[in-house]
Amino acid sequence: MEKVTQDIHKIHILPVSLSNKIAAGEVVERPASAVKELIENAIDAGATEITLVLKQSGKDLIQVIDNGQGIGRADLSLAFKRHATSKITNDEDLEQIVTLGFRGEALPSIASVSRVEITSRVADEPVASRLIIEAGKLVKSDRLAAPVGTNIKIKNLFFNTPARRNFLRADSTELQQIIAIIKRFFLSCPDIEFKVVHNDDELFHLRSANIDERLKDVFGEEQRQALIPVHDKLGGIELSGFISKPDKVRRVRGNQFLFLNGRPIQHKSLQHAIMQGYANLIQPGDFPLYCIFIELDPRLVDVNVHPSKMEVRFSNERSLYHFFMTTIRKAFHDQKIIPRMDSRGSEAFLAKFSDQAGREPVDVVSELKNRRRFMSGNNQQQLSLVYFQNDRESEN
Repeated sequence: MEKVTQDIHKIHILPVSLSNKIAAGEVVERPASAVKELIENAIDAGATEITLVLKQSGKDLIQVIDNGQGIGRADLSLAFKRHATSKITNDEDLEQIVTLGFRGEALPSIASVSRVEITSRVADEPVASRLIIEAGKLVKSDRLAAPVGTNIKIKNLFFNTPARRNFLRADSTELQQIIAIIKRFFLSCPDIEFKVVHNDDELFHLRSANIDERLKDVFGEEQRQALIPVHDKLGGIELSGFISKPDKVRRVRGNQFLFLNGRPIQHKSLQHAIMQGYANLIQPGDFPLYCIFIELDPRLVDVNVHPSKMEVRFSNERSLYHFFMTTIRKAFHDQKIIPRMDSRGSEAFLAKFSDQAGREPVDVVSELKNRRRFMSGNNQQQLSLVYFQNDRESEN
């Protein structure tokens, strides 16, 4: 009699509910993480008015109401499936991200560790659709009257993961984390009207404005007067914004903002370049306020680095570092904060990109098209921001 052996699988696929909880650990670390994801969705939906309502610093309630394009009835339940998104469709889209969100992870991750109620309507539907989801499971689906846009409520965050909820800080700390997050959106989207309410108290109500007015609204008139403008262009890359005067810096961190194509980012190298731009104009331990915007071709940057989407990789970080540093120093020179002779290093660097010996600058996009060296996994060489091509060589 033959002995029948039965395979016993030790490796198995996790249930969707469990995998969503695990993913939520990266995407939703605290209430501020959920706020960030929901506001990004509202901005991507084209909202011009966004209201954030909080209870107990987001532990009991996070509600985001927007007047964006909304989500249609056929798509609403699909939005809570992992890796379901309307923002990219193919590999090419991933190489030129223009939206804040694109991974399709936020909503299912949030829903897996909270009680969610979402109501949304698009313009061509007469009524809105509503879903109630608890711990990732659909509890109720119906239709009701509501304006175009989306109203999403996140209740009892981490109610089914008590270990995570127990590790949340005091309400005051969690609220400060949320305010730090939403300030980035205040500055990156001054054309959007924001309203923030916490425990029935209105914390912010910022009308649509230009960046100069928004800076006054967020930091106050005195802080705004302590800022000087920065602006420069190089090889298809534009840098603009505001930085503190050297004598108006602070001894505590905070209020340092970087934006890439409208996306709030954190980047240690560029932050260091900004500090190097100040050089010996400030003392060690001093921290300037800055709000700097970078605009460049999205094909030159990888934003798909971390689920938080705050970390990015540039195709030529070294050149961008020098561009930042020299732009900061140029701003001080323009404001007569430093004498002209102190900017020789900056001028020498920028001189490499001037029109010399009959050569013309060709921007990065042309280099990418001609040489096909963009973001190649097999090519570790860095791209230059601008390269020069001799007229004779171009004729050949």
